[in-house]
Amino acid sequence: MTTSNIKYQGNLRTKAVHLKSSSMIITDAPTDNQGKGEAFSPTDIVATALGSCMLTIIGLKAREHKIDVENISINVTKIMESNPRKISEIIIEFDFLEKKYSDKEQTIIKNSAKSCPVALSLDQKIKQTLIFNF
Repeated sequence: MTTSNIKYQGNLRTKAVHLKSSSMIITDAPTDNQGKGEAFSPTDIVATALGSCMLTIIGLKAREHKIDVENISINVTKIMESNPRKISEIIIEFDFLEKKYSDKEQTIIKNSAKSCPVALSLDQKIKQTLIFNF
């Protein structure tokens, strides 16, 4: 089954529609690559997908182990290299500072993040730096 339909809108912009839900994502080329930078770039979406995937898998494992992870947040930083232009590193910084977690819970959370499908799917040449602030 097809996941999405993407149409080029001109001026280095695309509109993607998720076919099951009809939700949309607009992408725009970044300003450092001839775009307007008015929306996520495709590489921003890759980096953001990694963070979203990690939070989702943490949520699944937390539910299974009855760990409260409500309102945790992350900051995502994407680092590009120029020749060839590609993502070289994605830094995911987790903020768990609102709650206290045991050593066992921290291990479950860390292992969950590392096992998300996006993390396992990205080329191993893309460095994934995970910072856990407990």
